[in-house]
Amino acid sequence: MRLKLRDSELAYDDTGGDPSTALRTPVLFIHGLPLDRTLWSAQTRGLGQVARVIAPDLRGFGESRLPTGAVTVETYADDLRDLLDALGIQRAVIAGLSMGGYTAFAFYRRYAPRVHALILADTRATPDPLEAKQRRDDNIALARTKGTAAVAEKMFPLMLTPKTIAERADLANAVRALMSRQPVEGVIAALRALRDRPDSTPTLAQITVPTLVVVGAEDTLTPPRDAEQMREGIRGARLAVIPNAAHLANLEQPDAFNHAGREFLLSL
Repeated sequence: MRLKLRDSELAYDDTGGDPSTALRTPVLFIHGLPLDRTLWSAQTRGLGQVARVIAPDLRGFGESRLPTGAVTVETYADDLRDLLDALGIQRAVIAGLSMGGYTAFAFYRRYAPRVHALILADTRATPDPLEAKQRRDDNIALARTKGTAAVAEKMFPLMLTPKTIAERADLANAVRALMSRQPVEGVIAALRALRDRPDSTPTLAQITVPTLVVVGAEDTLTPPRDAEQMREGIRGARLAVIPNAAHLANLEQPDAFNHAGREFLLSL
């Protein structure tokens, strides 16, 4: 599906569960970098039975258009607010992985009354330190000169566990392809947005909705210690550590991820 919003146009999937069993509150899934809404295919299938699942491509990714002008995590949050408005949804469970988590924090700061609950997966509250900002700049230069595929190849070893990369060639190749096909300008805009994003640590104490923090046990990009910090900072938050998973825990171990998500959603 496609929807024109302000200066952009978003592509999205909207999968409704059985009206007799699905939760009344939809779940909005926000993908990471450099990815698109197909990141959530296993969750659309696995959680679509208990909730209406909405998964958009952020502007500049997948099939969504990237207008001219600067992009921030707040820009992504505003787009998602507009999408919910267009769909007639007042409140949703906001679920984000990595960059999607940074966007979820921004959404909460701007539109807290619209948030029924949060799922923060393989993400962190802290901003980029100086060395990470430099890596963002290096990847921007790499994307400009050699394209998204070069950035994807650089990031790929951190997405999955070494065991999965060695033994599950189909999944590894699919992740490589998913990362490599993202539009260069969308990736560059997102790298700038992430480099300059604000510190969300103060936001943790402001969160009053039910929150599930999920992390791959072998995630080295946003490791379990970052997830633990979020769990400790958000009153009443739950933590699910997914064994045998790295940064893309929802793709690498979808059954375990969906089990944690299903239990959380049914508890709301």
